[in-house]
Amino acid sequence: MKFKQILRPLLAVVLYTLLSNSIPAQEVKFWIFFTDKANVSFDPYSYFHPKAIERRKLHQLPLADSTDMPVNAEYIAQCEAMGLMPRVTSRWLNAFVAKGDLSLKPYLEALPFVQSVEVDAAFSNELMLAESYKVSPFMDSLKQACKAQQLDILGVKAMEAENLDGKGVRVAVFDVGFTNVNVHPAFQHMRDSNQIVMTYDFVRKKEDVYGYGTHGTSTLSNIGGYWEKDKIGLAPKATFLLARTERGLREPFSEEENWLAAAEWADKNGVDIISSSLGYTKKRYTTQQMDGVTSFVAKAAKMAFEKGILVVNSAGNEGSDKKWKIIGTPADCKEVLSIGGIEAYSNYHISFSSFGPNALGELKPNVAAYGMTAAADAVGYKLAFGTSFACPLIAGYAAILKQKYPELTASELFKMIEEDGNLYPNYDYAHGYGVPQFNRHTTRNDTTATFTVTAIDRELELELLTEPGEFTEDIIYFQWFDFKGDLISYNARKTKPKGTKFSIQPESKSEAIVKITYQGYHQTIKL
Repeated sequence: MKFKQILRPLLAVVLYTLLSNSIPAQEVKFWIFFTDKANVSFDPYSYFHPKAIERRKLHQLPLADSTDMPVNAEYIAQCEAMGLMPRVTSRWLNAFVAKGDLSLKPYLEALPFVQSVEVDAAFSNELMLAESYKVSPFMDSLKQACKAQQLDILGVKAMEAENLDGKGVRVAVFDVGFTNVNVHPAFQHMRDSNQIVMTYDFVRKKEDVYGYGTHGTSTLSNIGGYWEKDKIGLAPKATFLLARTERGLREPFSEEENWLAAAEWADKNGVDIISSSLGYTKKRYTTQQMDGVTSFVAKAAKMAFEKGILVVNSAGNEGSDKKWKIIGTPADCKEVLSIGGIEAYSNYHISFSSFGPNALGELKPNVAAYGMTAAADAVGYKLAFGTSFACPLIAGYAAILKQKYPELTASELFKMIEEDGNLYPNYDYAHGYGVPQFNRHTTRNDTTATFTVTAIDRELELELLTEPGEFTEDIIYFQWFDFKGDLISYNARKTKPKGTKFSIQPESKSEAIVKITYQGYHQTIKL
C-alpha cells in the first residue's frame, strides 16, 4: 500500500512530463481539495495569536479542530512539482489554489491525497466602490455637516461619557488599498501608539499595503480616524490589521479567494471584527444567487462568523440600478451584519443603497448608517458616498460595544447592534432595523404606540402621539406593497410636534398595502 502511495504521484509527474509537449497549453486556475491533513503537527498556542485563543474560549470552541490545522505541506509540494504556480492555501477548506495547464487535471485527480479538483472559469466584475455625485456648491458645507453628525447619530457623546474608544478590540479592514495611511495626519494617533499591528497585501503577497487606492484610507478613517481634533470614526484606540484583497476597478474571482485568505489570517491573528466594504454582484452572479450560501465569499464569511468573528459588510450601491437593485455578496449572508446607507440631510435611505431581502427572504440590510461621510482622502479629506462608508461607521460602533461588553460573543454582538436600531423590533428592506443608537437597548420601550392612523377612501390620516427625537427619530417611514405583497416603493416624511395631524395618499391604484413605521412602532394598513 505504501509503495502504491509513493508510485502513483511519481507516475503522474512522469506521464505529464512525457505528454506535455504534445498537448496545447491552456492555463487555468485549479482548486485542489485534499482528503485529509495526515501527519500535520499543530500547536494552537504557538500558531494562534493569544487573542485568537481567548476568542475560542469565549465562544466555547475547541482550541483547534480540523479546519484550524494547516494544509499538509507535502501534498502542496507534490502538486507544485507538477508545474503548478501557487496562489492561495486554505486551512478552512483544506484546499490549494494554483495556476497551471488544463492538461494537468487528470494527473492531479490521480494523486491519492486529492479528493477533488475544480477548474475556475475566467470572469470578472466591477468593484463596489462609491456612488458618483457631481460636485456642487453645497458639498463642502455638507462635508462639515457629516463631520458633525455621522457619529452623533450613533451616540458618540454617550460613548465618550463612558470613556469608550475601542481600546483593546482588534479590527481587520479588507479593502483595495490604504494609500498614505502611513503618513496621513488622520492616522497619526494610530502610528504613535503602534495600533496598526499587521498589514498584508494578498494580491502581491507582501506586507506593504500603503498604496493602490484610497478606498481603504477612507474606510479606515471612518472606523478610527481624526479630522484635526474631531473624530470621524468611533473607535480611534482600536487595534488594526489591514489587508489588501482587491486589485482595483476590474475584479477576477481571485478577489474572493483573497477575501478567504485574509479572513483566515485575521482569525489566526485574533481579530474580533472584520470590516469589509466590498461586494460582488451582477457580472459574477445572478440575483437568485444572493442567498447567502451560494457565493464563495459568503461561504468564507460564514466560516469567519463560526470562528467567533463579527463580519460587518456594506450592503451595496445598486439600489438605483433597476436591473439589480438588491444587496451584493457577502452582505447576503445571514451571518454577516449588512449595512445600508442613509442621507445626511434627511436621515432616510440614500438612493444608491441596495435593498433587501436576500434571495431566501432573510432580512437585509440589518442596520444602517450614513452613506455619505466626511472621510480621509489621499491628501486631506473628502465627502465620501457609498455604503462602503456606512459599513466602517458600524464596525466602529461594534468595537465600542465589544469594549464595553467584552464577554459578548459575535452572535450576541450582532443581535445587540440590531436591537439598538431606532426601528427595532420593526424593520424594512431599506434600513433594516434602522440606525443603531448607543444605550438604546437599555432605555427604550418598543411596544408604545407613537401614532394613530385611519384610512378613508385610500387616504391615510395620521396623528402623532410622541415628540420627535434626534436624527432618525423624527422620520416616519412608509412602505407601499401591491395586492400580491410585493414591495413597490418607499418614502418618508419628517415629522412635527406631538398632536400634529397630516394626510398621505398612495401614488397609484397599484398600492394595496402600506406599512408605516415611526420610532420603532409600526402599523400595516390595507387600502
